Amino acid sequence: MTARDGDLPFPLPRVSPAARARAARLLRALERHYPDAHCELVHRSPHELLVATILSAQTTDAAVNKVTPSLFAAFATPADYARATPEQIEGYIRSIGLFRNKARAVHSAMRDVAERFGGRVPRTMEELLTLRGVARKTAGVVLGNAYGINAGFVVDTHVHRLAQRLGLVPRGTNVAQTERRLMALFPRESWCIAGHRLIFHGRRACKARLACCGGEGGHPICAEFGAACELRVSAPKAGARRSGASGSARSETGSGGGPKRRGG
Repeated sequence: MTARDGDLPFPLPRVSPAARARAARLLRALERHYPDAHCELVHRSPHELLVATILSAQTTDAAVNKVTPSLFAAFATPADYARATPEQIEGYIRSIGLFRNKARAVHSAMRDVAERFGGRVPRTMEELLTLRGVARKTAGVVLGNAYGINAGFVVDTHVHRLAQRLGLVPRGTNVAQTERRLMALFPRESWCIAGHRLIFHGRRACKARLACCGGEGGHPICAEFGAACELRVSAPKAGARRSGASGSARSETGSGGGPKRRGG
């Protein structure tokens, strides 16, 4: 663990200078293509962001943004949620998945914010993790976007997918290991915005079932960095492309980039 990471609760993995340099090139490319990347959960305060992030579990940001205007109007402060019941909160969020569980989580978390933290959303990972419905991803979203604090690297479904496709982590790496490697690869001050730019790329270009790895119409980021993408390897008419992709993958792996193909 380096001196700059001394406040983290776990050691970061060792990464080579070549892998870190490759990640820096990727970050510059993402910045060129997505200069306006940002948190797409609409909010006006830390507690609104916390509520929206709890609601976003297994739900799209767009779906959350449809229910939060009326929810936020009805419950303007953490104390308002605390005085309500989970059933009252349910009425505003019925259109999103797992709304009953989420209503209970929001009610409990806001009650703790009101009663234990004086109505202010905590500013540390450790304190946020004591709230119901809050794990490292949710806490990281709140800290990075509400307070500008980089305490972790948010790994949602898009970041997890792209980290493997872009050769940042080996195929099959779990979420916890992915977060730690991304924290090691990217400068700490970039963790929040790097996550947003990866998410923008995942939502707008490198989608779960859409190959954009190269060739005519391919996205430049995927063409340059996506040698490990399973869609490139298995794409139709990929005889020559598969050979080229394998060579590129071996090259990237040699520079600390990751596996040359995704398995299983």
